[in-house]
Amino acid sequence: MVDYSGRFVWYELITTDVAAAKVFYADVVGWGTQDAPTPDFTYALLTAGTTPVGGVTELPEVARQRGATPRWAGYVGVKDIDAAADRIKRLGGAVYVPPTDSNIGRIAIVSDPQTANFAVVKGLKPAQMKPAEPGKAGHVGWHELHATDWEKALAFYVELFGWQKADFEINTADPYQPFAVDGSTIGGIFTKPLTEPVPFWLYYFNVGDIDDAAERVERAGGRVFTGPLELPGGGWIVRCRDPQGAPFALQGKRRQDGIGWSTEWSGFSSRGRLLAPKPRSAPGSGSGN
Repeated sequence: MVDYSGRFVWYELITTDVAAAKVFYADVVGWGTQDAPTPDFTYALLTAGTTPVGGVTELPEVARQRGATPRWAGYVGVKDIDAAADRIKRLGGAVYVPPTDSNIGRIAIVSDPQTANFAVVKGLKPAQMKPAEPGKAGHVGWHELHATDWEKALAFYVELFGWQKADFEINTADPYQPFAVDGSTIGGIFTKPLTEPVPFWLYYFNVGDIDDAAERVERAGGRVFTGPLELPGGGWIVRCRDPQGAPFALQGKRRQDGIGWSTEWSGFSSRGRLLAPKPRSAPGSGSGN
């Protein structure tokens, strides 16, 4: 059995309008949906082809009253969820929902010390709900943490999950640090601009043509607020919000770059293979923030 401990294995949209979100992401990303309600709440699976890649559920009314807004949550696999929750608290994070049995496994909803929300899960189920393949269209190809202090944030996740600081720098105006899991580079961390009110995780969905996808976002009632931005290696990104306000991002190629999608992110492949990295002292630019 493959060990997915320390890796992102599931993605969940918590929103104020499940029906509208299903239509929006079907149009923008091409996801199918499969209703999977529980006795307590509405839930639907989001599928790339026949493979579930995430879920969508309603933002509880009590959470709305406390100021919670629509958002994406990434679930990281753990072997011992009770130990993980205790460790998060010892390291300065918070546990909002303690280890609880759910429709996707035993989960806990948590945050890091800088209040960026994420989740942990043990025993992701059913069997077909395996970690999404990052190298395919419709899957998550990059994980990006907008932190208050990127160095302290990285130290927290290194201690919690054993993530590694990648030994290559991405050329941006401000420090942008890629991180790896078991040697595979899967994301980056940077200190967010002051215009972003709170730290958060941003997830990049692979699409075919970035321009077409950006047009679909706007046409379907979402908003593109950054990009398209070109990245070393031939990829392009846009950062967006869906109609209910949840931040997300897309990555792919442009028409003039050829047909097909790309999971190359600032010189890195989301499969962990380094693609023509630039030396630390080399000139050039690529935007990661």
